[in-house]
Amino acid sequence: QVQVEESGGGSVQAGGSLRLSCKASGGTDSTYSMAWFRQTPGSEREGVAGADYAGYTAYAESVKGRFIVDSDNARRILYLQMNNLKPEDTGVYYCAAGRVIYGFGRLGLDRNNYIHWGQGTQVTVSS
Repeated sequence: QVQVEESGGGSVQAGGSLRLSCKASGGTDSTYSMAWFRQTPGSEREGVAGADYAGYTAYAESVKGRFIVDSDNARRILYLQMNNLKPEDTGVYYCAAGRVIYGFGRLGLDRNNYIHWGQGTQVTVSS
């Protein structure tokens, strides 16, 4: 049974930083790829950043240069360092895990490629 658990959300002023953590457990094959998604009320869940076990990464255009994703493969932990946060970054951030995604750079932020999801953690950025 794969479990995914996020931590590290909170409230911050615009320009500030937050670091999210995601721990996946229960299956190496099923957690080969991991990614962060976010969602606001009335909007679809969108991909933010992700990394796979081989070290390939993917970023949404809106966060490039501000967010950094890295991982501890041995412990199956995915981190998201969020810098220079903006009010539009506000939302519930979900961590997801899944199997190998070929072409991770292009397809790593497609939510249909993930089968295990965490409960989400709230990030609020005030102006």
